[in-house]
Amino acid sequence: MKAKTILLTLSLFSSAFSAEKKPNIIFILMDDMGYSDISCYGSKKVATPHLDSLASGGMQFTDFHAAASICSPSRAAFLTGAYPQRAGLYMGINPKREAHWFLGLHNDEITIAEQAKSQGYTTSLIGKWHLGSQEAFSYYHQGFDHYYGASENMGHSKVFRDEKEVIYKETPLEKLTTLYTERLVKQINTFKDKPFFIYYAHNYPHTPFLPGKKFKGSSKGGTRGDIIQECDWSFGEMIKALEENNILEDTLIIFASDNGPLNQKYAAPYSGTKYISKEGGHRVPFIMYWKGTIPATGEITTPAVAMDLFPTLTKVMGATMPTDRKFDGVSLTPLFSGKEISRSADAPFYYYNCENLQAIRVGDWKLHLPREKKQVPFWEQFPRTYKPLTKPMLFNITTEKAEKINHASSHPEMVTQMTALAEEARKTLGEFMQRGSEQRPTGTLFPEVPILTNQSQDWDKLSAEEKGKAKTEFKRPTKTKPNR
Repeated sequence: MKAKTILLTLSLFSSAFSAEKKPNIIFILMDDMGYSDISCYGSKKVATPHLDSLASGGMQFTDFHAAASICSPSRAAFLTGAYPQRAGLYMGINPKREAHWFLGLHNDEITIAEQAKSQGYTTSLIGKWHLGSQEAFSYYHQGFDHYYGASENMGHSKVFRDEKEVIYKETPLEKLTTLYTERLVKQINTFKDKPFFIYYAHNYPHTPFLPGKKFKGSSKGGTRGDIIQECDWSFGEMIKALEENNILEDTLIIFASDNGPLNQKYAAPYSGTKYISKEGGHRVPFIMYWKGTIPATGEITTPAVAMDLFPTLTKVMGATMPTDRKFDGVSLTPLFSGKEISRSADAPFYYYNCENLQAIRVGDWKLHLPREKKQVPFWEQFPRTYKPLTKPMLFNITTEKAEKINHASSHPEMVTQMTALAEEARKTLGEFMQRGSEQRPTGTLFPEVPILTNQSQDWDKLSAEEKGKAKTEFKRPTKTKPNR
């Protein structure tokens, strides 16, 4: 039985947003969508009128950061309100990798879905999970009543499920957005009479992708642009269903991406991509829309992070924050009434790349920390991503978004102060080959087997005896093209 069960049975009606009918919540999370991938964030080749409407009618954040530049850690942060390192899931989970197939989000972690269930919500996940492929780490054990979709990267598994039934052994990419949209609308129609939380975690624009027939050639941005426009159509169908059921004003809609894109041009004006710690890997679109409750504020420059989602939705649902663990976010609800959030503008933000702390931000300043090649997560097909850094580099990311003008020599006091903050973070949140004092456990099928880095070569150094069941029970897949 989970240690968190007692906490989740407490259902206190404490939120300012509590009412006879609690608000519905739809959290849309895209995969590998960059900062400028949609038109309201600057895209000139892709039209996303429905997202643009949500942004102009609500809040469009221009300084929002995912907690990681890859999928699994980022999703863990969104759902738990903690840095992935604190929540124990700092590596990219790959069921085809001997070192990680037996790992996942620990069952003692409390997710937004579990907070919702404690308040009587119906909960559903449509789309990608990627927080552990083994049954022990299933979404059903983390607060979700319903599941529909492809739960992994397509290069990990192509299986598509309706609840627990496999309905496609190979996900039909061309039909994916239509399938998701039909199920989303069906659930809105079915759940409308009681509060619901739907986590719509689309697999796109992560590769591989195919647009539906009606959307092929519809954009000026090639196939990738076509599928983004098809996703925007999906969001339009969602809004239509909410309006037809007279619950649009009762529904908070949140839109974000798990990390940046593979191509830097989709992260403009920022440098960097997925996998790395420049802004393009972490700074992503974030929109909050709640007709009649969130004012049509438009652009919001207040810095916000993925970990803010948990306390924000906890407040909105009328739940209480668990007191037996530490969180790394704050509620964004004060912004709904024009007030400031509780976090200081100078509070540090840590750019972890899996287990390696690579950068830290304080206010307008961002310091890239020295790192050896061995500390950087290893992806064989992306050699450009694991460059060592011998000296700290300091950038002002407000005045110079591309992170090219190094101010370290002219601001040595800032380098010293931020380096000291980084050292403290390493003690608590961990570092390469070093667990932190505040790191919670990683979910594992085999507690006796070492949990190492994201790099396969560190695992390869272990003996067969040390690898134990992780090795003997691993079903090695047939070789396929490396998945990104």
